[in-house]
Amino acid sequence: MRIENLKQHPFNTTLLGVLQGVLDHYNIKLSPAMTFGGSGHAFLINIHDELCPSGPYCWNYDRFYELVRNLGLEMVDLGFFHAGSTPEERAAVENRLKGFLDQGLPCAVNNMENQLITGYDDKRFFATQPWPTFTDLTPATLTFGTWEELKDQLHVTFWTFRKLAAPDQATVIRAGLERAVAFFRSPEQFSRDRYGIGPKAYDNWAKAAEKHGSSHGNWWDAMVWSECRAMAADFFSEIAARFPGPAAAPALNLSKAYQTISDLLARISDKKMDAKEKMNVIAELRTREEAAINQVDEFRGLFAGLAPGH
Repeated sequence: MRIENLKQHPFNTTLLGVLQGVLDHYNIKLSPAMTFGGSGHAFLINIHDELCPSGPYCWNYDRFYELVRNLGLEMVDLGFFHAGSTPEERAAVENRLKGFLDQGLPCAVNNMENQLITGYDDKRFFATQPWPTFTDLTPATLTFGTWEELKDQLHVTFWTFRKLAAPDQATVIRAGLERAVAFFRSPEQFSRDRYGIGPKAYDNWAKAAEKHGSSHGNWWDAMVWSECRAMAADFFSEIAARFPGPAAAPALNLSKAYQTISDLLARISDKKMDAKEKMNVIAELRTREEAAINQVDEFRGLFAGLAPGH
């Protein structure tokens, strides 16, 4: 069986590619920018102290699930599995996934990358591959019992998604703005050991740049977080269009600020950039992010007093 019209968006941020695909499947009308912004992910940055490419994946998702509910989805965590997981544990989660799919509920898997599970046959699950190129990076199937496609990199989480009440765009925006501030000012509630969110992300990056600045991790972190900040820029552009009046000008200013941050993050993706130059750009990024968050906090107060259509 396969769930029809279930497709993953080809974002670098594969978690949001999965989420946008589920929203589209359920005919929940949110743009990618609103999904990134309203979930808070547009404002996340998470950096390992050795610039490991795992930064986009290894953080505390609990509060993320809260904001996903605002988007009109319940994202249900079905558990974490590893090489030591027993055959009985694997069979149990496989049966749960089949049951959800039989009900027409989209499912997803994260093992290195996030992928939608769209159906199954008598031997395996079918999974989307995030990008039309680089298909060798993600398996298109997951064989029952063995999960052989994951080879020796087995650290996997499964989810399913249920549709909730239609989202209220003003609520989505308010929650996203609140989370943006929390990521920068209270990062410890979202972070894990050896990772840094918010200001500490830039501190970790600056310290690691000389030794690890030419690594794959440096490149991939920059690509993902640059995409997120570009979505933040689009998020504020949409707010300006949706809420003309006193919110429009500050929203457009924030859009410009986050586009500049996105461009700078893309710049430091260059593996060949001199380490000292990279560290200078990272210092500028930290300063610009802090200034932008101060503006977001002010904008939060302004937006809180607006009703839709103002």
